[in-house]
Amino acid sequence: MIHMPSKLHPTAIIETDNIGNNVHIGAYVHILPGAQIGANCNLGDHVFIENNVLIGDRVTVKPGAQIVDGVRIDDDVFIGSNVIFTSAHMHNEHTSDTYPVTSIQKSASVEGNVTILTGITIGPNALIKAGSVVTRDIPPNAIVQGNPAQITGYVDAARVEARKVQPISDLQPLSVKSVRLIELPRIVDLRGSLTFGEIGQQLPFTPKRYFVLFDVPSMEVRGEHAHRDLQQFLVCLKGSCAVIVDDGESRDEIILDRPDFGVYLPPMIWGIQYKFTPDALLLVLASDVYKVDDYIRSYPEYLELKQKLQDGEFHD
Repeated sequence: MIHMPSKLHPTAIIETDNIGNNVHIGAYVHILPGAQIGANCNLGDHVFIENNVLIGDRVTVKPGAQIVDGVRIDDDVFIGSNVIFTSAHMHNEHTSDTYPVTSIQKSASVEGNVTILTGITIGPNALIKAGSVVTRDIPPNAIVQGNPAQITGYVDAARVEARKVQPISDLQPLSVKSVRLIELPRIVDLRGSLTFGEIGQQLPFTPKRYFVLFDVPSMEVRGEHAHRDLQQFLVCLKGSCAVIVDDGESRDEIILDRPDFGVYLPPMIWGIQYKFTPDALLLVLASDVYKVDDYIRSYPEYLELKQKLQDGEFHD
């Protein structure tokens, strides 16, 4: 069934019949014949939308945005003023109209004057700050800014930071309740400083493996996965980095910047490490050897599995 926009400015040029119900279209909007627009959308003045474009429901596109062939915009997305999607066209033996897909996933927000390169995927609930140039995929919930855009934070992540010798007991409680902050003993004398952890005391499990992250470029993001069964303990021995912990409902950003301050990650916590200083040395103790099947690398898959576990279903 074809619906006519409920509010259509007389200067708009609408060449497509694929428009949902209750769509507001502003002045001098131009939509080409092949575009598909969902219900309850709001398209501001001077928006241009090409043919091979799919826009979901409840999408807001502010004035001056240009949406080119190959763009896919999911439900509840916000596109700011003068956002530009770069265009590309590929030819092959099957069709002369093949376009790389640029995907803006559910509930993402793109602020004004952003440029997004062709073929990029912006994950669910991500936030692209004004004026950024997006040259690579953006993970779910990430906040990015700059040219090229770099991750500067995560949406709704409460920041927890223990500088120098501040007691952990003075820190704000974590939103992700199953994650624990662990203060390690610190011994200081004229010979220097020492910190340690003992199994059954500070360390909540017996490690079977360790690995160390170092020489990480500051713009790079590590982790971005969860484990089905693995437990981990992270401590930054030198420099600093930030750890995002996410249980699918709440999110915290923990700054690790001292060797006597660690964080325990139980199974089924989505973890990310980023904001590495050039001298950062991150030690990770793991409760088991490396098993590829233990990793969950897709955030939507992680959320689905969490829901199944909450509903009493068991994973393989």
